Amino acid sequence: MSNQTLQAIRQTVVLNAPIQKVWNTVATSEGIAAWFMPNNFKPELGYEFHLEAGPFGQSPCKVTELAPPNRLAFAWGKDWSLTFELVEQDGKTEFTLIHDGWDIDKVTEFGQSHAEVRERMAGGWVGIVKKLQTIIEA
Repeated sequence: MSNQTLQAIRQTVVLNAPIQKVWNTVATSEGIAAWFMPNNFKPELGYEFHLEAGPFGQSPCKVTELAPPNRLAFAWGKDWSLTFELVEQDGKTEFTLIHDGWDIDKVTEFGQSHAEVRERMAGGWVGIVKKLQTIIEA
């Protein structure tokens, strides 16, 4: 077993909005639904929820870190973690999304290799973060 981990996907963007506004958009059910996926998220440590992943059905998640308004992390599916980091910068907010848990030897619940899915997701996150920016700065 090579058990080689693939690098986490990281997307960082500086949003022209105060940190609390960004937090309300990335750490509430309605907020997450507006830029990412429909869900039944609640900002509670250990809370188990689902992301509505369209054709892939309901994806189970669990809140693993919660430090408003700076950090939210949750386990996603069987292997992944998603972390949102927010840093205040003079009335603006630096937002970083980290999608981790990639392993060259693993496949997703749908039988696709992590390497293949990571490539696609890396591109997908660019558009998703752009959508977040559009909503926040509207």
